[in-house]
Amino acid sequence: MVVGSFSKGCQVAVIGSGPGGYLAAIRLAQLKKDVLLIEAEKSLGGICLNEGCIPSKAMIHAADFVEQTQFASRMGVTVNVVGVDLGKLVDWKDQIVKKLTDGVRFLSTKNGADILQGRARFLSDRKLEVATESGPQLVEFEQAVIATGSIPFPLPGFPVDGERVIGSKEALTLREVPKRLVVIGGGYIGLELGSVYRRLGSEVAIVEFFPELLTQHDPELREVITRRLKNLGIELYLGQRAMGYKKGRPNKVRIQGRDDNETLLEADKILVSVGRVPNVEGLGLKEAGVQQEPKGFIRVNHRMETNVPGIYAIGDVVGGPLLAHKAYREAKVAAEVIAGEASAFDNVVIPAVIYTDPEIAWAGLSEMEAKAQGYKVVTGTFPFHASGRAMTLNATEGFVKTVADAETKRILGVHIVGADASEMIGEAALAIEMGAFLDDLSQTIHPHPTMSEGLLESVEAALGEAIHVLNR
Repeated sequence: MVVGSFSKGCQVAVIGSGPGGYLAAIRLAQLKKDVLLIEAEKSLGGICLNEGCIPSKAMIHAADFVEQTQFASRMGVTVNVVGVDLGKLVDWKDQIVKKLTDGVRFLSTKNGADILQGRARFLSDRKLEVATESGPQLVEFEQAVIATGSIPFPLPGFPVDGERVIGSKEALTLREVPKRLVVIGGGYIGLELGSVYRRLGSEVAIVEFFPELLTQHDPELREVITRRLKNLGIELYLGQRAMGYKKGRPNKVRIQGRDDNETLLEADKILVSVGRVPNVEGLGLKEAGVQQEPKGFIRVNHRMETNVPGIYAIGDVVGGPLLAHKAYREAKVAAEVIAGEASAFDNVVIPAVIYTDPEIAWAGLSEMEAKAQGYKVVTGTFPFHASGRAMTLNATEGFVKTVADAETKRILGVHIVGADASEMIGEAALAIEMGAFLDDLSQTIHPHPTMSEGLLESVEAALGEAIHVLNR
C-alpha cells in the first residue's frame, strides 16, 4: 500500500449493495473471502429494497385492500372507508424498507463483510478509487464484482424534476394522491403504479408507444389485463408517442398517434417509466478494460466473468431480464466461482411477475415463442372462473395456461394471470428447471381448495384429461 491512511486492500471488492451485490458479499464472506462491499448510498439494498420491489409491493397491497372493501358488501360485510392517508401509507412503507435494509447491513457485517460508503470508479483492473465523505480512498483488490444495477431511461422532453415529472422513486414517496396522473410507458412498472394510484383515487391515463400492452405475451393474457385496466377506469392510449408537455395547473401532456393526430392530456403528475439502462456512468470501465455490449450492458459468460480476468459482473448491469431474483442467482454463481467452486449460470428458466390486478406471472416459453423455436405445441388452459377457491376469494378473473412439446409432453412454459399468480409460478419454474413432463404434474396431488389447483387443471387440460372444464 502506498497512499497511507486512505488506502485499503481486500481480496474481493463488491461494487453495489443491491440484491446481487449484498448477496455476493455475504456468500463470499461465508466462503472465507476477505470482502469489501462498496455502496454509494447510505442505505444498503439498492433500488429493489429502497425504491422498487419492496416499497412498490407495500403500496400495491394497500391499494388491493382499498379495492376489496368496495366489494365486501357482496359477502354481507359492511366496511366504511373514510379515505386514504397517503402520508401514513408512505410512512408504513418506509418502516418496512428500513427494517429490511437494516437487516441487510446486519447480515453483511455478521457474516464478515466490511462496508465502505462511497462512489467507486476503476483506476485499473486491480485498483478502485472510492469517493467517501472523508475524501478519496484507494482500494486495491484481487478480484471485483460489479453490481451497480440500472437506472431509469431518460425520456426526451420529460426531464424528471420531482414535482411535475416524476419517476418510480418519486411515485413511491408522494404524500398526496394526485387528482390526474399520466403514466408514460406501459411496461410492468407503469402498469403496477398506474393501477395503484387509480385504486387510491387518481384519474389515470397510460400512454404506450406500442399498439398493444405486453406484446411479448400471448393475446389471451393481454386481453385479460387490458380489459381489467379499462374496467378500473384507466384510460389507455396505445400506439401513441409522448411528445412533450406544457407546464401549468394542470400540466398538459402532448401525445401523437401513428396518424399524426395530437391529443392533450391533463396531468397533475407525469410518471415516466419507459425502461432502464445499465448504471455504469463514471464507473471507469474503460480504465479497467471491461467490455460492454452495444446498449451499454457489461458482457459476461456463464460464470459471470467479464473479459478481464478477476472482474465479474452480475444483476441488471449485465442485461437480460432486469429482475432481483436473477441477480440473486448470478451473485451466488460469481461468489462460488471466485471461491474456486464449480458453478455456472446454466438455469433453464427465469420466472417473472407483474404485480398488476390481477397479477401476471410466467416461466418458460409462451405458445408463440415455442412455435417460433420449431416445437409442435400442445396447450392446456384452466380459467379461474371454474375454481371454487377463486370464487371464495372473489378472484375469478384470469387463467393458468401450460405450454408443452406435443411429441414428448415436456413442459415448456406456464403463464398465469390471476390472484396469487406470484405465489404459484415457483412450482412451474421448478417443473421446467427439472425437465418435468405433463404426467409428472398431473400425477402430483395438489391441496384442495387452492388457487394452485389451477396449474394441475391446466396440465390435465393439455393431456385431454380435464375434469372441471370441458376438454377441447
